[in-house]
Amino acid sequence: MEIAHRFVKTNGINMHLATAGEGPLVLLCHGWPESWYSWRHQLKALAEAGYCAVAPDMRGYGQTDKPDAIDQYTLLHLTGDMVGVVEALGYNECVVIGHDWGAPVAWHSALFRPDKFRAVVGLSVPFRPRGDVRPTSAMPQTDSAMFYQLYFQNPGVAEAELEKDVRHSLRTTLFGGATSPEGDATSVGMIPRVGGWLAARTPPAVPPSWITEADIDFYEGEFRKSGFRGGLNWYRNIDRNWELLAPWSGAKVNVPALYIAGERDLVVRFRGMDKLIPNLNQFVPQLRGTSILPGCGHWTQQERPQEVNSAVIKFLNGLKN
Repeated sequence: MEIAHRFVKTNGINMHLATAGEGPLVLLCHGWPESWYSWRHQLKALAEAGYCAVAPDMRGYGQTDKPDAIDQYTLLHLTGDMVGVVEALGYNECVVIGHDWGAPVAWHSALFRPDKFRAVVGLSVPFRPRGDVRPTSAMPQTDSAMFYQLYFQNPGVAEAELEKDVRHSLRTTLFGGATSPEGDATSVGMIPRVGGWLAARTPPAVPPSWITEADIDFYEGEFRKSGFRGGLNWYRNIDRNWELLAPWSGAKVNVPALYIAGERDLVVRFRGMDKLIPNLNQFVPQLRGTSILPGCGHWTQQERPQEVNSAVIKFLNGLKN
């Protein structure tokens, strides 16, 4: 099954799509720092299962447009992009799947427009209801360290660090930077105030079995052209998203849903996740399952493609009943 490429206009930007197959639409939303390529294993599997699988380069990434203004990367923009993709492809509805930052896009697409997004799958990041306080005010920090999302807030700082040696930055991040075998909620995701993102992690000399140097070649080529600013701007809207989501405070995701995460994913050790994940069905009433993959890190669909594909296709086929 070949992967095809095309562009569509959506929500005021040009968006690059990787597509495979024909049938009901399944939209695949990637996270940071990735691209459509992170869904390479799913595109073909979903196509062979009878679906039209579409993986965009999300706003700010790859061959998709990258608006300059930071405030053009809110969840309202990102979910609006997905609504536009569905319409540009000639569909009335789809199932939306997201990983990492793409998961909040998927969850909120279903929250905002259940008429368009008839079901949702979240990988790594569960649906998190709007909290009572501005998110950055609750992120942990000490005299010597801070939560990495706070480090990403200052425009230009993380870009300068990550773009100095793009390949090293990607190898460091993808090879193990988001795997936390022992961290707890007081230390996970913390980085030193002196040294930055890369100082907190050391990549193994040999790639993990799920990714190759050829895969890194692809990611490196994309980020050398695009830079890291677009993706980092998603983090710079965390507080703005909280403000914009006030009308949906207390709202639940009321479409069929599935949640999949890796046992070693640092996200599942973030503060509050030990209470949120076991009780996710309180906020997602039609949750049909939670799957925690033993030994799996953060890059869920790349690390465990067969298990993810099997679970997703079973979920999709179940929607027909």
